[in-house]
Amino acid sequence: MSGRSEISAATQRTLPTVRLPLERFVLPCGARLLVSPRPGAPVCAIRIHLRGGPSLDPPGREGTAYLTGALLDQGTRRRDERALATLLEPAGGEIGGDASGLRGSIVAPQWRLLVRVMVELVTEPTFPARDVRVQHARMLHRLAVERDDPRQQGGIRFRKLVYGDHWIGRPAYGTLESVEGIEPRHLRAHHRKHWVAGRATIAVCGDVDPRDVQRAFARALSRWEMGRPLPRRQAPMPEPSVRTDVFAAQRQQVHLYLGHLGIRRADPDYVPLVVLDHILGTGPGFTNRIARRLRDELGLAYSVNASIHSSAGILPGLFTAYIGTSPENVGVAVEGFLREIHRIQDEPVTAEELEVARSYLLGSFSMGFDRASRRASFVLSREIHGLPDDVLERLPREFAAVTTEDIQRVARAHLRPDACCLCAAGPVSLASLRKILTAG
Repeated sequence: MSGRSEISAATQRTLPTVRLPLERFVLPCGARLLVSPRPGAPVCAIRIHLRGGPSLDPPGREGTAYLTGALLDQGTRRRDERALATLLEPAGGEIGGDASGLRGSIVAPQWRLLVRVMVELVTEPTFPARDVRVQHARMLHRLAVERDDPRQQGGIRFRKLVYGDHWIGRPAYGTLESVEGIEPRHLRAHHRKHWVAGRATIAVCGDVDPRDVQRAFARALSRWEMGRPLPRRQAPMPEPSVRTDVFAAQRQQVHLYLGHLGIRRADPDYVPLVVLDHILGTGPGFTNRIARRLRDELGLAYSVNASIHSSAGILPGLFTAYIGTSPENVGVAVEGFLREIHRIQDEPVTAEELEVARSYLLGSFSMGFDRASRRASFVLSREIHGLPDDVLERLPREFAAVTTEDIQRVARAHLRPDACCLCAAGPVSLASLRKILTAG
C-alpha cells in the first residue's frame, strides 16, 4: 500500500502483540484440522466449518442450511437432546450450530468430551420429527414477527437491492414461505449430501497438545465420508447503480440504509479501510464524522453508523450507512450521508482524526483474544480467507503506518456516493425516496 509512513523503533516496541501458534493437519477422512495450543487456558473452544452454507439452499426452501446446522443438537443415533445436555452441562459445555457449521466450548480438561459430542452431532444427527417440529414452529414465529419489523425488513430489502438475485443477498435463515415447506426429511438429505469431510475445516484452541487433538479427531472421524467437492457457483452480482426500495410501515421512525457493494476480506486495502471506517462512521462517541454531524450537530437520531470493512468476507460485503430518524428528516439524513462520503474523498482527514483512529484501533486490538472462542474463530477465519499466518503480528504495524493519503486514496477507490442503493422502511413513498437520492 503506497504512501505509508515509517514507524520508529520506539513505536514498534509499544505496538500490541497477539500471537497464535498453529499446527495444521489433514485428517485421514479429508477434513483439515487447525490446532492453536494455549497452555493454561481454562476453556477449550472448537469450531467445525463446512464450506457452502446458505449457497446450497434448494430453490424455494431457503433456510434449509441454517436449520440443518441449528437443529443438529436435537438428537443423534445414540442420544436425544436431553441426554446430550446432561453430558455437557456438568463440564460447562456449550454447543450451537448454523448454516456454516458447529461451534462448542468446554472447560479445558474435558476437551475430549467436547470432541466426542461434536463429532457425534456432525456425523450422526437424526433430526427427530417431534423435536424438529417444535423448533420449526419457533422459527416460523420469529419470521412472522420479523415480517412486520421495519428495521429488519429494511435491512433485508437493502441487501436485495445491492446483491440482486445472488444467494448472499437472501436471509440465511430463509423466509416465512420457504421455511414453512422445510421438513425433517429435507434436513436429513441436506446433511447427508453437504456435511462431508472434504468440505470441513476444524479449529481448536485451548490447553491442548496438537498431536493429541489430531489423534482424537482422526479416530472419531475415521468413518466420515469425504463427499463430493463443493460445486462452483459463479452467480453474477449487479453492476453498481442508483436503486431504491421502500418497506411501507406506519411508524414514528424511518430506517434508512444507503450503500453499495463492498470489499472482500483479502482486499489489499482492508487495513486503511478499517481506519477510514473509524473516522467516517464507526468510531465511538464524538470521534466519527457521520455520528458527529447527523446525531450530535443536527440531532437527527441516536443510532447512526457507516462501515465498509465489517461485512467483508470471501465474497464482497457491503458498504452500509444506517440511520433511524423521523420521516421529516429523511432528506436531510441522506444529504448528510452523501456529503460526508464526498468530503472524505475530496479533503484529506486531519492529523488529529487519523491519530485518534489509529490510537483507538491499536489500544483495543488485543481485546477479546483472551477468550478461546475468539482465538478459534480467528484461526478459522484466517484459514478460510487465505490470510498469512503472521497477520496478527502485521496488523498493528499496518494500522500504525496508515497515512492521510492512504485514507483519501481508498475512499476514492472504494466509496461510490453517485451509485448508491437506498432503502427506507417506514412512512415514506418510493417516489419521494427516488427524488431525495437524485437530488443528493
